[in-house]
Amino acid sequence: MREQKIILIAGPTASGKSALAVALAEKLGGVIVNADSMQVYRDLRIITARPTPADEARVPHRLYGHVDAAENYSVGRWCTEVAAVLAAAAAQAQPAIIVGGTGLYFSALSRGLAAVPPIPRTIREDVRTRLAREGVAALHAELVRHDPAAAERLRPGDRSRVSRALEVVLATGRSLLEWHERGMPAAVNLAKVAKVFLAPDRAMLYRRIDARFDAMMAAGALDEVRALAARVLDPSLPAMKAHGVPWLIRHLGGAIDLATAIEGAKRDTRRYTKRQATWFRNQLPEFVWNEPERALAAVTMQLQALAT
Repeated sequence: MREQKIILIAGPTASGKSALAVALAEKLGGVIVNADSMQVYRDLRIITARPTPADEARVPHRLYGHVDAAENYSVGRWCTEVAAVLAAAAAQAQPAIIVGGTGLYFSALSRGLAAVPPIPRTIREDVRTRLAREGVAALHAELVRHDPAAAERLRPGDRSRVSRALEVVLATGRSLLEWHERGMPAAVNLAKVAKVFLAPDRAMLYRRIDARFDAMMAAGALDEVRALAARVLDPSLPAMKAHGVPWLIRHLGGAIDLATAIEGAKRDTRRYTKRQATWFRNQLPEFVWNEPERALAAVTMQLQALAT
């Protein structure tokens, strides 16, 4: 039986990943699989630049817009869902093109992940409430009592990781480190797949980010965020922190004018692309970096080499 053809496309926001994925899917008869942690939310089509309905009609797309903004979608859930998508594609002899900018998704896909069970909502909400009321230092002190090994490995000021470790030990009675040892296996062997990181010229990338945000606004991003804000969801939820959302919510609340909100959103996105590039360079050096206009040829060459 021939090994399933898998292509991984990563890169910073606005680098042309989706266009490359569609081109490859049409060329190979493949299915596109989302690896962007914000594009999973159905409430955020415009502000996250999800594939358009026209693109979704051209080739199959999976794991886009299937999660409600009120949910705290996790990398573990993505791993479970992407495994099912890969299995279905393999059964149909379809190449799978996994595309996105969320490094943790690609890391979990290729390195594996701790199989931590879902945390009860009551525990998660209690920890978040105490984090807001008492601060991260108090939570870290509690983590020292319940899970000293995990506490020693974490920076006391790391709000997200300290609260996550505390949630896990309170919910399961076991250290997050123990769950890591029992982790979910990798679903993809990086040595047997094509993989590319799109690396456009930085000045050009910044121009594309700015132009794309302007296009989002023209397409109705403000109304989309207004509808999200009307739900009065917990501001710590991932969907509420998508690029542009906090700035536009501040504008809608009267705190800042629209021009300030737009510039703040663009600036945050530009800064985020730097972190994306640094993370992939350090954590997933196996990815081949290419300029966007050369990426299709590079992926084609990798596929040919893997077939020999």
